[in-house]
Amino acid sequence: MTFEGQYLTKAEYIALGGNPQIGDMPFNLLEYEARKLIDARTFNRLKNQEEVLQDVKLCEYELINKIQNYLDVSNTIGNVSSENTDGYSISYVTADRVSDIVKSKKSDLDDTIRTYLINVIVDNEHIMYVGVKW
Repeated sequence: MTFEGQYLTKAEYIALGGNPQIGDMPFNLLEYEARKLIDARTFNRLKNQEEVLQDVKLCEYELINKIQNYLDVSNTIGNVSSENTDGYSISYVTADRVSDIVKSKKSDLDDTIRTYLINVIVDNEHIMYVGVKW
């Protein structure tokens, strides 16, 4: 499977400080998810641009890291979250805890996109503009 139209390549991701151990396919899937989030919030205004802007690359870098962190957390159900040896008490990560984290995911990712892209202009238009043109 090939992934075309990436806003951020794996080499750029690693150069920015991303995980150098990440495999090609996990990276491609994370990049694809991040790109789709950006495209949805920018109404596809970045598609087919000859050059990807630095703000877009940095935004996608942050999104990839955040998505990976959310995936890591969602895979921790049943793991020990804390242990107390005095009274012998063990707490586990529960589905409710993971659910709370996942609920905050959308808001967190939207905030990241807004932070990086709110003032970006392409073809004389703010890419996140949602108003009416006269």
